[in-house]
Amino acid sequence: MNKIRLKDREFILFITSDEIEKAVTKMASKINNDMAGKTPLFLVILSGAFVFAADLLRKIKVDCDITFVRLASYSGTQSTEKIRELLGLNEVLKDRTVVVVEDIIDTGHTMDDMIHKLKNLEVAEVKIATFLLKPAALRKDLKIHYVGMEIPNDFIVGYGLDYDGFGRNLPDIYKVIPDL
Repeated sequence: MNKIRLKDREFILFITSDEIEKAVTKMASKINNDMAGKTPLFLVILSGAFVFAADLLRKIKVDCDITFVRLASYSGTQSTEKIRELLGLNEVLKDRTVVVVEDIIDTGHTMDDMIHKLKNLEVAEVKIATFLLKPAALRKDLKIHYVGMEIPNDFIVGYGLDYDGFGRNLPDIYKVIPDL
């Protein structure tokens, strides 16, 4: 499908599932090389990153642990810039290598907040793996170690990303058609 409708908005095809697969494979290869000899904890940010994390982690060959935390910062198509932690960590992270797995980084507020929380838990090191990065929207100075793709500052859905809960199940990524 080249065009879809979710609720009151129309979206056009932006990134195909084949392009997604290639980017995830490339990221996994780099992580496997960087994490050789370590046993990282992959900390997946729910809800959006669940599809990307499943694809990525099936390609990770090093011994690892996986856990999840649920954060929210969006309302409709806009970032609220207020992070609400909905489901917290139960693991002891002291002296661990943590790879934070995120679907998309735009303003960077969510990731900045997460990094501060992790540093307070005395992790050995934090690595950031995001499938999508919006450099034009970034407002925080973050070191992002693994990026699947850089994209413009468009609102997108699919591959785990949603519009008010809709579209996460789409295998491709679509961008919103702007209102005229």
